[in-house]
Amino acid sequence: MTDSGTGRTSGKAHHADAERVARRDEAVRSAVERGLLGPDAPIVGLLDVAGIREAAAALRAAFDAVAAPGTPVLHAFAVKATPLVPVLRLLREAGIGAEVASPGELALARAAGVPPEHIVLDSPAKTAEELRQALALGVAVNADSPQELTRIDALVRTTRTASALGIRVNPQLGAGSIEALSTATATSKFGVALHDEGARAWVLRAYAERPWLTRLHAHSGSQGVPLSLMARGIAEVYALAEEINRHAGRRQIDTIDIGGGLQVNFRSDATTPTYAQYARLLAEAVPGLFDGRYGLVTEFGRSLLAKNGTVVARVEYAKRAGGRAVAVTHAGVQVAVRTVYAPKSWPLRIRAYDAKGHPKEGPEVVQDVAGPACFAGDLLAQAHALPLLEQGDHVAALDTGAYYFAHHYGYNSLARPGVYGYAPDEDTGIRFAVVRAPQSLREIVAESGGGHTDALTGL
Repeated sequence: MTDSGTGRTSGKAHHADAERVARRDEAVRSAVERGLLGPDAPIVGLLDVAGIREAAAALRAAFDAVAAPGTPVLHAFAVKATPLVPVLRLLREAGIGAEVASPGELALARAAGVPPEHIVLDSPAKTAEELRQALALGVAVNADSPQELTRIDALVRTTRTASALGIRVNPQLGAGSIEALSTATATSKFGVALHDEGARAWVLRAYAERPWLTRLHAHSGSQGVPLSLMARGIAEVYALAEEINRHAGRRQIDTIDIGGGLQVNFRSDATTPTYAQYARLLAEAVPGLFDGRYGLVTEFGRSLLAKNGTVVARVEYAKRAGGRAVAVTHAGVQVAVRTVYAPKSWPLRIRAYDAKGHPKEGPEVVQDVAGPACFAGDLLAQAHALPLLEQGDHVAALDTGAYYFAHHYGYNSLARPGVYGYAPDEDTGIRFAVVRAPQSLREIVAESGGGHTDALTGL
């Protein structure tokens, strides 16, 4: 855990982080030994199954520690962070639901066996058919705008549903350090902007006229958003829920969805901030949120998976340019699009491994770690100090379990890498399981119109 006053990491948390690092190093070595990573498979994604389970347990324990006994709490994993069915199934088994934002994500959650009552649908552009399907299934829905609520009105009149329904609001707190990920700015596209003229009165009226609206939702956190700003957003939403219930003259809102967005430490292996730190901060800032009168929903994504995933790639060539060493690898923009196009906002730590998959030792040399795509900016790291990388070595992009290898960018028709989960094994050291097979050339051709070769020549 991290102490909420000092930010220091406790001995228990430090030990867990060290164990995760040891598992990662063993997994890289084993992947090379067993041919999951090598000349014919020059890039893989690795997922730490034990680490994912530990993260899910830490999230549940953190909120259980501050909520009144018996408080219903649903932790819904933001599927966008790692949209892989086996991951969603693992989290379901760990007591975590799913937050989805598209028909595709809903289909993934259902394929993983997540019960409809443990799924929350959030999206600013839900179609009428998406809403109809969600209500038919009993999936919770947060309306993002007055026009969407009008669509839901029509469906509620004609459809029997078990769905929990609410409205998403934007407390308009301002931006964190990454503008593109800040969802609670004055002009954010998400939710009903609470401080716009007439908006708060509309929200009060919307609930008073619709007794079936029982949830209130806001999401003010993400990478680059400090805990204090997130807590302010939750405090505003709690105050609004209290105001809505007073205005309606009944306990109408029974559940507050506080979103997610706990930022990840990309600077070291330490897990900080922790769920326990955040939950304690919320309990201090908004005590009424945890007194048992409201059920809670969270929507964490990146913080559950980032530190439990690693992209590992082979160094195909080592060269020099302008006096600087350059390692040309198979990991670039196709797996790390945010880092390549916005390196200042999304820097990655890189760890060097030798040809056999062992951590590489030796004097550090300033060098570039380049990807395979045909443009100059395809760099995982620029002017990075590492032991000198040589042909046949491997590089690992750390903390990439969320928003990296599961979000393929098809530049140069580069194939999606295989993804493997790993866990300790007494007999073999590490056991692997296929999460997603490497993409084949035939699949690349098929999804690029290969079945319609003559479609244009016949027009």
